[in-house]
Amino acid sequence: MILDGKGLADRRLEALKGKIKESGINPTLATVLIGDDPASALYVRMKHRACEQVGIRSVNVQLPGDVSTSEVLDRLKTLNEDPDIDGILVQLPLPAQIDTHQVINAVNPAKDVDGYHPVNMGKLVGGLPGPRSCTPKGIMTILNEYGIETSGAHAVVIGRSVDVGKPMALLLMLADATVTVCHSKTKDLPSITKQADILISAAGKADMVTADMVKPGATVIDVGTNHVNGKLRGDVDFEAVSSIAGAITPVPGGVGPMTIASLMENTLEAARSRCKPAE
Repeated sequence: MILDGKGLADRRLEALKGKIKESGINPTLATVLIGDDPASALYVRMKHRACEQVGIRSVNVQLPGDVSTSEVLDRLKTLNEDPDIDGILVQLPLPAQIDTHQVINAVNPAKDVDGYHPVNMGKLVGGLPGPRSCTPKGIMTILNEYGIETSGAHAVVIGRSVDVGKPMALLLMLADATVTVCHSKTKDLPSITKQADILISAAGKADMVTADMVKPGATVIDVGTNHVNGKLRGDVDFEAVSSIAGAITPVPGGVGPMTIASLMENTLEAARSRCKPAE
């Protein structure tokens, strides 16, 4: 079974458009793009197109590639204090001279639609309501919509990043899966991945996951976005693995569109939360 993230994202964005109209709220998302990295610029444009599609106002803050950490923090302070801004997204990765941790920590947790702020990560650890990282949230939506059972399943996550690997493992645990997290120092990786009922790869290495690493009938989620000879390739050797997997996401058209759909959903939720009267 091909897990069509693009089709699912289109349906959820259409539903979200209706929810925004019914809510009477006018959500606003601010993106912060630093430098002129082509991939980052493309991702930001895609997010702004999605905003336009569903009725979210978007503001793009473009900063030069040689900007300092303090200048970025000053701009974030302005966005935090702007009553018209509901969500703030800082496009990662940042240039080497910028302290990424300081930047993530500087975003108002109530406007952190990426779910990266330590306050929101702490809520995830505790199983409390709050914004969830967009890619893991989108993956959970795919699993739920396609009826992939997580309760009691052995899920293996390749990658331990703060934006995908760690929150992915936590969301799977909250969904009652037994979770193993693998990374670059894991010994005998294939012996572990072959145990997975659900295998999620966020390693960032093209075609790293081969057919001999996958248990027959497993669900395989490919988070990789690797550019090889001008083409986009995932972490998974799709042609080989799709012949033995029970379900698999393609690249492109799998996880990527659901990441953006989740961002739009998080932005509406942030706007709703900010509109609630104080108790």
